Amino acid sequence: MDAIEPPRAPNIPPEIVPIRARQFRIPKSFSAIRHRNFRLYMGGQLVSLVGTWMQIVAQGWLVYQLSHSELALGLVGFASAIPALIISPWAGVIVDRVPKRKILVATQVGAMLLAFILSAMNFAGIVQVWHVIILAAGLGVVNAFDGPARQAFVVEMVGREDLPNAIAMNSMTFNSARILGPGIGGLLLVAFGSSWCFLLNGLSFLAVIASLLAMQLTRYEHKPLTLSPWKQLTSGLAYAKNTPELRGLLLMALFFSLFGISYSTVLPAFIDKVLHQGAGAFGVINAMTGVGAVAGAFVIAQYGDSGHRGNWLVWSSLLFPLVLAAFAINHNYPAAMVLALLLGLGFMLTFTLINTLLQTRLADEMRGRVLSLYTLTFYGFTPFGNLLIGSLSERLGLSTAITASAVASLALSAFVILSTKELRRLA
Repeated sequence: MDAIEPPRAPNIPPEIVPIRARQFRIPKSFSAIRHRNFRLYMGGQLVSLVGTWMQIVAQGWLVYQLSHSELALGLVGFASAIPALIISPWAGVIVDRVPKRKILVATQVGAMLLAFILSAMNFAGIVQVWHVIILAAGLGVVNAFDGPARQAFVVEMVGREDLPNAIAMNSMTFNSARILGPGIGGLLLVAFGSSWCFLLNGLSFLAVIASLLAMQLTRYEHKPLTLSPWKQLTSGLAYAKNTPELRGLLLMALFFSLFGISYSTVLPAFIDKVLHQGAGAFGVINAMTGVGAVAGAFVIAQYGDSGHRGNWLVWSSLLFPLVLAAFAINHNYPAAMVLALLLGLGFMLTFTLINTLLQTRLADEMRGRVLSLYTLTFYGFTPFGNLLIGSLSERLGLSTAITASAVASLALSAFVILSTKELRRLA
C-alpha cells in the first residue's frame, strides 16, 4: 500500500515565513520578564509601591504638620523599623521553613489594614503623632517578615540564571514607583489631604495580593527539620560571620542604612527650613531621587554582569556620601533637584549591588536567614540613624546633621573596603 503523502502547506510567500518563525528576543536588560510569575509580581508590585510612596510622602508631611518637630519625624522612623531589630533574625528562620508566597500574602494583608486604619483616623480628624508612631511600629513588624520573604522569593520566580537581572528589575520597579508615587502623593496631598493618600495606598495592596495568588508555582516540598529553630538561627549567623565577603556586604549595608540614607527622615523639615519650599517640592525631590534610582537599576540590569560588581560597589559607596554632603550644604532648590537625582543613582547602585552580590553567593538552604540579616540592617538599625539625625538636626541644624551623617557613611564605607579585600574581587 502506497504511503499517504501528508498535505502540503499552502503556498506562502517566502518573505513571510521568517517573520512567522522568528521569536522576539527579550533585551538583555529585561531578561527576567520571560518568566510569567515575575511579570505578575512586577505588575502587582508597581501598583502597590506607588501607593506605598504616596503614603510615605503624606505621612512625613502629616507628622511634621502635627508636630513641627524634626525629632518627631525621627521617632516615627524609629518606631517603623525597631521591631525588625528583634524579629528579623527569627523571621529568616520562618522564611526557610514556610512557603514564601503564604508569608507574602499575609504581610500584604497586614500592611493594607494598617493603611486603612490610619486613613480612617485621619478622615475622622482624631489622629495624633503617637497614633502614627504605633501604626508605624505595626508596619515594622510586617516588614520584618516581608523583607526576607520577598528577597528570597525572587529566585523561586526566575531561577538562578536570571536572578541578578530580576534583582535589578525589582529595584527598577521599586523606584519607578518612587517617581510616580511621590508626584501623585504630592498632588493629592495639596488637593485633597493626606487621608486620601493613605486610603489609596490600602487599596493598592489588592494588586500585589492578586498577583501572588495568580502565580503558578512548583509544589512546595516540606523538608524534614533536623535542627531546632535556635540551631537554625545560630547556624545562619555563623555562616554569615565566617564568610568574609558576606560579612563585608552586610556591614556595608549596615553602615549605609545607619548614616547614608537617614537624611530622608528629616527631608520634610529640610525642604521647609533650608530650601524654603512646600509639599509640592517635597514630592518633586522624592521623584527626582526616584528618577536617579531607576537610572541606576537600569545600568545594573544592562551592564551588571560584566564581572566588575565589586569595583562598582566600592566606587558607589564612596561617592554617595560626597553627593549627600553637597546636598546638605546646598540652599538652592534647582540644584537640590539635580543632587537628589544623583543621590537616587548612588543609593540604587549601592543597595542593588549589595543585594545581588549577596544573593548570588548564598546557599539556598541559608537564603532566608542571611537575607533576614540584610533586612535587619535596612529595617532594624535604620531607626537608630533616624533617631540620631532627628536629634542632631534639632540641636545643630539640618545641614550640619546631614553633613555629619555623610562623613560617617564615607569613613565607615572606607573601613569596610580596606578590611574586606574580597569585595573588590567580587564579579
